[in-house]
Amino acid sequence: MLIDQTELTISDLGSGRPFLLLHGGGGPLTVTPFAELMASTHSARVLTPTHPGFAGAPRAESLRTIADLASLYVELIAKLDLRDVTVVGNSVGGWIAAEMALLDMSRIGRFVLVDAVGIQVEGHPIIDFFSLTPRQIAEASYHDPDRFGIDPTKLPPQAQAAMAANRAALASYSGPAMSDPTLTGRLASVTRPVLVLWGDADRIVDEEYGRTWARVIPGARFNLLAETGHLPQLESPEKLLSAIWAFASSAA
Repeated sequence: MLIDQTELTISDLGSGRPFLLLHGGGGPLTVTPFAELMASTHSARVLTPTHPGFAGAPRAESLRTIADLASLYVELIAKLDLRDVTVVGNSVGGWIAAEMALLDMSRIGRFVLVDAVGIQVEGHPIIDFFSLTPRQIAEASYHDPDRFGIDPTKLPPQAQAAMAANRAALASYSGPAMSDPTLTGRLASVTRPVLVLWGDADRIVDEEYGRTWARVIPGARFNLLAETGHLPQLESPEKLLSAIWAFASSAA
């Protein structure tokens, strides 16, 4: 789909209440199974765009920042003529969602931030992601890294290339710190309901970091998910889906 001269690759599954699902730095495959689960078990239309530059998707020169992606997805919602959308973002996808919450809210009903990066919290830094080995990333990302971690050396060359491209795209959009020092102050103007969901075993960004998101967004709620890490949509999808659906239903 062409949005503001940008060709977007979008998965569109199911029917019913609209959800926009935004993936993190691991790329669209980190949310694909969860989107399929939600669309097949609930009355939900689940739209999952691939951020330009990830998984081989083309990227326009004009798309340089997280805020640029946020503007792109607000335009996508308008072009599809969606109403009362629930925006769900994991990791850097949560940062995109937070930036969207500062734009045109006429078509968006609520936001769910899942182990989101983007703010800066004194004493609770985001892990130096780009310095980590794949095994270290798995240990920081999962409650059970032996079960859910991936050894890139055992993947086919095409998959290894896609992972490298995802990493490069993430660094380009987010910068090495994966945060914006101005974001915390700007979040005071958010007016839509926000739920912050956090894995208790997340060591990319810890629990206090997540609780800070909820404190700086007016009226935001915080929910800790047990025995899961930075990617609950992979590690504990049923828990995550239950929390998202309950929030979307109560806030509608």
